Amino acid sequence: MSKVVPFSHYAGTLLLLLAGVACLRGIGRWTNPHYIQFITILEETHRNNSPENKKQLSAYNFDFKSWPVDFHWKEPSSWKDTQHGLSHKGVSLLRTEPLHRGTADNLLNRVKKLPCQIASFLVAHTLGRRMLYPGSVYLLQKALMPMLLQGQARLVEEFNGRRAKLVACDGNEIDTMFIDRRGTSESQGQKLVICCEGNAGFYEVGCLSTPLEGYSVLGWNHPGFAGSTGVPFPQNEANAMDVVIQFAIHRLNFQPQDIILYAWSIGGFTATWAAMSYPDISAVILDASFDDLIPLALKVMPDSWKTLVTRTVRQHLNLNNAEQLCRYQGPVLLIRRTKDEIITTTVPDDIMSNRGNNLLLKLLQHRYPKVMGEESLRVVRQWLEASSQLEEASVYSRWEVDEDWCVSVLRSYQTEHGGDFPWSVGDDISEDGQRQLALFLARKHLHNFEATHCTPLPPHEFQIPWKL
Repeated sequence: MSKVVPFSHYAGTLLLLLAGVACLRGIGRWTNPHYIQFITILEETHRNNSPENKKQLSAYNFDFKSWPVDFHWKEPSSWKDTQHGLSHKGVSLLRTEPLHRGTADNLLNRVKKLPCQIASFLVAHTLGRRMLYPGSVYLLQKALMPMLLQGQARLVEEFNGRRAKLVACDGNEIDTMFIDRRGTSESQGQKLVICCEGNAGFYEVGCLSTPLEGYSVLGWNHPGFAGSTGVPFPQNEANAMDVVIQFAIHRLNFQPQDIILYAWSIGGFTATWAAMSYPDISAVILDASFDDLIPLALKVMPDSWKTLVTRTVRQHLNLNNAEQLCRYQGPVLLIRRTKDEIITTTVPDDIMSNRGNNLLLKLLQHRYPKVMGEESLRVVRQWLEASSQLEEASVYSRWEVDEDWCVSVLRSYQTEHGGDFPWSVGDDISEDGQRQLALFLARKHLHNFEATHCTPLPPHEFQIPWKL
């Protein structure tokens, strides 16, 4: 008791000090006319979430938890439940095919695997998630906060950006920013570009600035990034992307045919998921993205961890971009950074280790299996080895690609058989013709940008994917 009594005195004194500080802060706020005006606007917006009140509220920066909800995933529930079977658990994801279980896979073997499964879970929820999405780390966000606030103010003041809070089916609140160009003289303003940021990217300072010239733009932050709540696991990412798409369609009144998905780096996962789940989307642009996470994860981890890393990625962090993209039927453009140091598995100078190459080859092999034979693959790889426009043109001219002939062949097939992939075009074409078609298609689906991974893509480099 002799020790407890002094401790209670210290604790009571500390509580009184904290209460006094809180009271002083409250008195200071309530005697500040600017704060009183802000509180009045905030309370009025909670009662009446009108565009006029939201415009006044956007002049202030405050904790996003207090921002009124603008859109809830349940709003268009009658449409969504029939289309996607959406529930509180989340949207559907492509799952890894289960291994065939033999008679030996009994209870004893399952018990033996349990420690590995526990280890994978712990790695994914501690080190793995933070390595994969460093933007969700609190200290990094704290360091970037002045830059984020400046970028947000720029979007609101210079581009008349409209901030909105969306509630996903898992309860996460998603911070978004919308710039509307439909009322301007720009014809491109009728198109909406939804931007999916990288693993340390925020809409305030990320790839959203690339399509700003002319297009309507909708940016959003990953779960756990800046104003968004939650943690960025694949299921939460897909849930967030789903409510962003629904917001664009049902609240912003854009048709799916007028929506373009633009993703940078790891944002390719949510973009390809949306393209797979909403097949009427106009086009997909993947900038500095990859086909699968496992090769890149193995690059940065010790060789002895190979089995653990593979199991952890497949079970908890499965970013299977190529698999999802192959289920999309629309136009696709891949932007490859020729000096990319992040998605190469060796060194930046080894352009053939860029996983964007694998993404292109998997897409072409899925869509045009008869064209992409062994000889065609060899020729396309030669073209992919080119790291400059001059080298590209040299390979292209060496095989004397007749673009008019390629277009006529593809259009004839489309007219006769329809546009659903995969196509059997090329089955009755000579080997030389297949090579020409393969090079032509590779050039239409991939564009080189001579820069590193984190170099901002200039607006003039932003282009709509080729459509037959």
